[in-house]
Amino acid sequence: MRPRELDDIIGQDHIVGQGRLLRRAIQADRISSLIFYGPPGTGKTSLARVIANTTKSTFESLNAVLTGIKDVREAVDRATERRNLYGTRTILFVDEVHRWNKAQQDALLPWVENGVIILIGATTENPFFEVNRALVSRSRIFQLKSLDKEGLFETARRALADKERGYGAWRVTFEEGALDHLVEVAGGDARSLLNALELAVETTPSAWPPPEGAAIYVSLEAAEQSIQRRVVLYDRDGDYHFDVISAFIKSVRGGDPDAALYWLAKMVKAGEDPSFIFRRMIILASEDVGLADPHALSVVVSCAEAFDRIGFPEGNFPLAHACLYLATAPKSNSTMAFFDAMKEVEKEQAEPPNHLRDANRDRESFGHGEGYLYPHAYRDHWVAQQYLPATLRGKTFYTPSTIGYEGKIREETLRKREIQAAVLLDSDKSGAAREDALTWSAVSKGREGWFKRLSGGRSALLLRDRDLILRQCSIQRHSRVFIAHADDGLLLWEALRRAPEGLSAACVRDEAAKSILLGYASTLDETERPLIQTGAIPSPDEARAAFSCAQFDYILTREPWRRTGGGAAAFAEFAQKCRRLLAPTGVVVALQSPPALGGKISSILDAEVEVPLPEASKTVEKLAEAEQAFFTSEENKPELLWNAQTLEAAFIETGFSVSITQIDQKEERLLTERDVAAWFNKEKSSWGAFIARELGDEAFYSIKEMLSGRAKRGPVEWKWKSLLLKARF
Repeated sequence: MRPRELDDIIGQDHIVGQGRLLRRAIQADRISSLIFYGPPGTGKTSLARVIANTTKSTFESLNAVLTGIKDVREAVDRATERRNLYGTRTILFVDEVHRWNKAQQDALLPWVENGVIILIGATTENPFFEVNRALVSRSRIFQLKSLDKEGLFETARRALADKERGYGAWRVTFEEGALDHLVEVAGGDARSLLNALELAVETTPSAWPPPEGAAIYVSLEAAEQSIQRRVVLYDRDGDYHFDVISAFIKSVRGGDPDAALYWLAKMVKAGEDPSFIFRRMIILASEDVGLADPHALSVVVSCAEAFDRIGFPEGNFPLAHACLYLATAPKSNSTMAFFDAMKEVEKEQAEPPNHLRDANRDRESFGHGEGYLYPHAYRDHWVAQQYLPATLRGKTFYTPSTIGYEGKIREETLRKREIQAAVLLDSDKSGAAREDALTWSAVSKGREGWFKRLSGGRSALLLRDRDLILRQCSIQRHSRVFIAHADDGLLLWEALRRAPEGLSAACVRDEAAKSILLGYASTLDETERPLIQTGAIPSPDEARAAFSCAQFDYILTREPWRRTGGGAAAFAEFAQKCRRLLAPTGVVVALQSPPALGGKISSILDAEVEVPLPEASKTVEKLAEAEQAFFTSEENKPELLWNAQTLEAAFIETGFSVSITQIDQKEERLLTERDVAAWFNKEKSSWGAFIARELGDEAFYSIKEMLSGRAKRGPVEWKWKSLLLKARF
């Protein structure tokens, strides 16, 4: 009953279903080295046989239990001869590859590396622990899952119906509960189920085989005798060892002392090395508890030293002591900030600022140390100054949590950081450096200056938007994700990272954007790259032609109507296209900022400008009313007048269930005189013309003067609101 083609494979849709990476690679006969990892009876060998039936390459098979280096060398010699004489590739399938020792696995490595053979390995053990790292790094790993009950029932149904290879020649029936018992006890193992089914069916008649068409009735007793429940043992060198320590760590991290004690007891009972357990708890004390409780590390180290002195059985007390302390301690993973700093170091070797250099050696020649402010000479023993390299000004790595001890130092840490940032921003009197740090993003004619941003703040905003969208999803490694209007690549690359065995596809507006994105992807193998098409969201037929997939689990987009404008018609068209492309259980997530909820100059003036006279205060109030009127005026195009209800109605009318969340957004923006001049240009700015007409010239130019004064003092906090839409059938 072994599968012969892809569609015969049951229960592994996450890797060989429609549009999945592995299916595409098999169908295109572009197989690279692979390792199939999963429990027994999930189809690892069967999948290799399907590849053998599909590929034009020569397929050879070895079993690691029965073969050694000699067999590998003979297979390599044959593969070399085929390639040299006929230009034919060789796929070598090695079953139970983890059973080879390091020397045997090393014998394969050079031939995999130079392409003489393409390796397909099958293993029930985690390849990251049991297979040569060099082989793993040159292979793509696919994890097969135990079959669920429906998958096992389908396996049994096929065996009972197949006249050629199964029992379709007879009328096999089961006592109520008998087949269910076989499925239940098989525990996701198709081979175990088929073996039990074979034993139950073939031992029921008095002689085998009975006449064709005979009735065979399998009793519950026969089913129970045909299969025995498998016992999972704690293997200190296998997957279960790592699974249990993982369960222990996650229980401690999750603050569940009962579960933590249970998994600790399981490890101790199985004879786990206490030094290994303490090592993991010491790591956890810094990684997951950290500065939320600075004493946690000392407690665990003390418990480990106590155990070394007294050993078992009394050593169980310090083991439990450390476990319970960590499980009940407040948690913070802020020490992970170190790795963010490490990434910055790897990106560039920045030099220390001149005022931080050692003044004892080169003060006179090079001015090292000049300008350094000695903190102890100031109030509270602290003064704001630049400590990071110039290229990293404003960069932050450490974010204190609100938990435990760290919660106590959070407010002071953030306060100092804010003051320091303000001082550094104000220190550049010339304005030249600030101008270099700006990026330009024009949204619509007449409003160009509204979207000038500090580049660092812009990056943070993009990442925040990305995370807002992805938090609405549960993307799996095998998910099919479509990104609409993916020109900036923001969501596309993250989808590719999260679903490496699925599909990441996108549409972009033009060939230039497509070329740039594909350029970034050029280092990936062809089958691993995202699939990108230009133009609007495709129809199912167009998607099938472009992406070999007509349905997606997720459709994601960020600000799709930024350039073209929104409105009821645009939303309805988008919703209808999504409906046609979305899988039955799929999700659409879109983030869009309505113009009416954008930043307001009146808000800046009201919050940040000290208005000296009551008349000026009234002018700001009138400005707020005028700005509100601007976004409700019928003079404007429909794309400026829409709101959350417009967006929601379009999706509901298309048959979606919809939730919309209003998100408060903010970022630092540097307003220049050029920005102010553009906004208040009555001839070219529709906003300026409308506001001038509403307020009159005197008030209009008074507002301009106030904003110019505020702009000279540095960046302002620009606030607006976005709508986060989540829709499903």
